[in-house]
Amino acid sequence: MRIYCAKDYYHASRVAANIISAQVIMKPDCVLGLATGATPVGTYEQLVRWYEKGDLDFASVHSVNLDEYRGLSAEDEQSYRYFMNSHLFDHINIDKKNTYVPDGMEPDAAKACSAYDEIIRSLGGIDLQILGLGHNGHIGFNEPGSAFEKETHCVRLSRSTIEANARFFDSIDRVPREAYTMGIKSIMQARKVVVIVCGESKREIVRRAFFGAITPEVPASVLQLHNDVILVGDEAALADCL
Repeated sequence: MRIYCAKDYYHASRVAANIISAQVIMKPDCVLGLATGATPVGTYEQLVRWYEKGDLDFASVHSVNLDEYRGLSAEDEQSYRYFMNSHLFDHINIDKKNTYVPDGMEPDAAKACSAYDEIIRSLGGIDLQILGLGHNGHIGFNEPGSAFEKETHCVRLSRSTIEANARFFDSIDRVPREAYTMGIKSIMQARKVVVIVCGESKREIVRRAFFGAITPEVPASVLQLHNDVILVGDEAALADCL
């Protein structure tokens, strides 16, 4: 595992964007695994700025997102498809037909999940997977106790995750209780994984996830077994790693 300690969120976002840019430049038709939430927004903003300067070309890139709320359409402002369009896809030259997000409107969970796994396989797997890190150690929507061998599946969100995501909704009651998410196995099969963490509130879980026991109770801890993981964070989040 490589660790990059940045001064602040802006610097960490730039470091992560540099890693993604290198992937796109080295392999223009690469498959990017993308994440949502507050953490990667700065990274996506930096990628957009470099694209606008003419430094990056996403025309041949494919992307697969980690997850989507079950029951939300792509047009819903709280859906992850809407998030990706707003923060990245609408601002670069990626072909949206080559961008994939689990189908939150598919009522048949088994069908939705198997279809998504087949998409990933048909693309030849993920070259670089971007991850955030939940306060309880979740990656994607793989909550504590998640089986490491699972691929895409439907998950019941924990109370802590619902509360953490409530800030994006009008009220906590509007936060969906279920989501389709890539499983731990799906994430571990990516050729490279980049984890972005920022803020003092992530300090303890960073220590447990990357320097503690490997256990399903801290889903991100399994990344210790991956052969190409890059941890990018600010000084506050990585204080115990320095």
